[in-house]
Amino acid sequence: MSQSLIDGFAERLAREPAVLVSVDSTQGSVPREAGAWMGVFADGAVVGTVGGGHLEFEATLIARRALCGETIEARCRFALGPLLGQCCGGVMHLRFDVLQPADAASLQQRLNAAADAQRLPVALFGGGHVGHAIVRALSPLPVRVHWIDSRDEVFPPGLPRWIDTEHSAPVQAAVADLATQSRVLIMSFSHAEDLDIVAACLQRQRERADLPFIGLIGSKSKWASFRHRLEARGFSQTELAHVTSPIGVAGVVGKEPEVIAAAVAAQLMQQR
Repeated sequence: MSQSLIDGFAERLAREPAVLVSVDSTQGSVPREAGAWMGVFADGAVVGTVGGGHLEFEATLIARRALCGETIEARCRFALGPLLGQCCGGVMHLRFDVLQPADAASLQQRLNAAADAQRLPVALFGGGHVGHAIVRALSPLPVRVHWIDSRDEVFPPGLPRWIDTEHSAPVQAAVADLATQSRVLIMSFSHAEDLDIVAACLQRQRERADLPFIGLIGSKSKWASFRHRLEARGFSQTELAHVTSPIGVAGVVGKEPEVIAAAVAAQLMQQR
């Protein structure tokens, strides 16, 4: 769930009661996973989603009845096919929690913690045009970005709290402290830096095997040149096969930073 939805829900909750409708558990084919939520206010305004369609319509009605003082079940079972006519056909158990303005701060903390726990760790080396475009593309997505460059002045102010910046010189020194299971994107201002970062990532992968994705921006000819140099540094063909270059999902045409960023963001979502 995006930060703007969490903040918007908490801000309005601080002024008036609401019901938090959350997916408690699921069976079979369903539109949302356990942990998905929506906030419902007395006027019918909804923040977030538990799957849309007839399910969400019924859940909103139940929540509004609770806000009118009616006693409701705290946990309700919805068979999407037989009961609601939705083609998913699975079963969802929804939880209904009536919240008061005094609950706004603690709810915001709880939703933030749940969102953070689901964020995919991404390490981005490079603060150039494409790096900036990728950060913008990733900002609303469930990722946690560690953004690194050897130039300290390249990072913009006002970044979301789940995007951390680091000035590292030499830049490849930051590889040792990356979060485990980080998906690494390499696009520094220098081919020499790129090569050193790739080598450091491969060395860490050799020692710890905890970097599932190492992606390098550039052409096939750039990677061919890097392969020869990395072979000379002692990396095997099996180790080099762990590097993805060029990065981005196949079939996306265009070299504009925003187009590249869209293709890379889609590739990262395939890693979830």
